[in-house]
Parts: sequence; C-alpha cells; structure tokens
Amino acid sequence: MSEELLALARETAAEAGALAMRMREGGVEVAGTKSSPTDVVTEADRAVEELIRSRLLGARPDDAFFGEEGSAEGRDDAGRSGVRWVVDPIDGTVNYLYGLPHYAVSIAAMREDEVVAGVVLAPALDVEYAAVAGGGATRNGEALPRRSAPGLGEALVASGFSYEQAIRAHQAEAVARLLPRVRDVRRIGSCALDLCAVADGSLDAYVEEGPHLWDHAAGGLVATECGARIEVWPTPRGKELVVCAPAPMWADFEALVRSCGFL
Repeated sequence: MSEELLALARETAAEAGALAMRMREGGVEVAGTKSSPTDVVTEADRAVEELIRSRLLGARPDDAFFGEEGSAEGRDDAGRSGVRWVVDPIDGTVNYLYGLPHYAVSIAAMREDEVVAGVVLAPALDVEYAAVAGGGATRNGEALPRRSAPGLGEALVASGFSYEQAIRAHQAEAVARLLPRVRDVRRIGSCALDLCAVADGSLDAYVEEGPHLWDHAAGGLVATECGARIEVWPTPRGKELVVCAPAPMWADFEALVRSCGFL
C-alpha cells in the first residue's frame, strides 16, 4: 500500500516540478503575502498545488488533502480512506522567486500521525528523494545508506529564519551561540531539502523554528529512514522547533540546541 502511495507521489511530483520550471521561465511575480510582507506566495505556488491536488484526489478521491496554500482557505479535507496527503507545492518560494535552484516539491502520505511515504523533488537541481516507512530512502533511485555521525565540533548544521521579525531576532541570537560550537552553519532556504541533506550526508544536523507539517513531513521521513532522528517541539512564541540529527549524535545535538537558547 505504501509503495503504491509513493509511486503516485513520485509521478505527481515529477509533473508538478515540470510545471514549476515552466512557470519560472521569464521571471516570477509575487501574488500575495502571508505572515509578513517578506513571506511571499507566487502564482506558481497556487498553480502547482492545484495540479498536485487534482492528480492525487483524481486517483484517490477518498483521501484527505492538506496543502500549504489551500490551508489558508480551510482546505484540509476530511477524507474517508484514512490517508492524508500533506503537500508543499514549492518549499523555498523565495529561492524560486529569485531564480535560486534550492526549492522543492514536497509530497507526503500520512496514516493517522505517521508519514508512510514521501517524495521531495528539486526540479532545478534534478534531484529526487523518496522514502517509504520501514523501507529505506533513495536519492535519484539509488538507496541511501544509514547515517554515521561526526562530533559536534565537526558538524555542518543547517538552520533558517522566520519571516516574522521578532522571531527572526531570537533565531539570530541562538544561531550566533551555536556557530562557535560546530564546524559551520548553512542557510539553504528549504526545510525539505535541509532534511534530505541530513539524510544523504551533505549536512549533519538541522534546527529551525517555524516550519509547518507540510515543510517537514516528506523530508523528515527521508531523514529517519537513513538513521536520523527528528523531533518537533513547541516554542514559547507559538511556533514549532524542528530538530534533526543522526541518531548517534542526537543526545549531544539536542543538548546543544537547548543550551544555545533555540527554545
């Protein structure tokens, strides 16, 4: 069953990624904003999500659908099958807006609270990550090994920043405390791709306040299927803190995140 869900997700992501690439030709215009004037949405976000919704529910009309753009209109359909699709049509919209290649289509299938299948496709990078719960993860069809872990001082850590200024200031202070205690910090601009990078070893850990379920559902499955651990903690600012690291370094990284004041 999960393999069938993954096959549908991969097929849909490929079509969605191609649409995003076509709509990027000739430039992109901002169609609106969300949490702040810098938190943008483009017509491509909306068109790509509508395509994904149409393909998934066209194939499986009894499923529920929860997408980043549609959620603003209350479109978290109840469904009747027990399967819920969680979708970010373009994770990394600002990168997409500026013509940077680090953006992705993220599609996850959930049963109750468990992600059972997921795909993260970066069309401009020609990279696809996919995973099934309990079945491992792949990068462009090749199986990914389970993660080893460096010491904290040699860890390359990714983070990100909210579009809400007060939260961004708090994040900057926490990252400043983190930076001297790790190898370096990266800010790529896509939660889904950051988590997949932890999976394939191009990053060692990830921490960010503010991502939503649609940002981390598929990428989180890819990471955990490669031996990483991911947790989502509520913060005093009404957001969620997403923390991910290979299992062998989890305890040390968790302690570091807390000591640096991310919460």
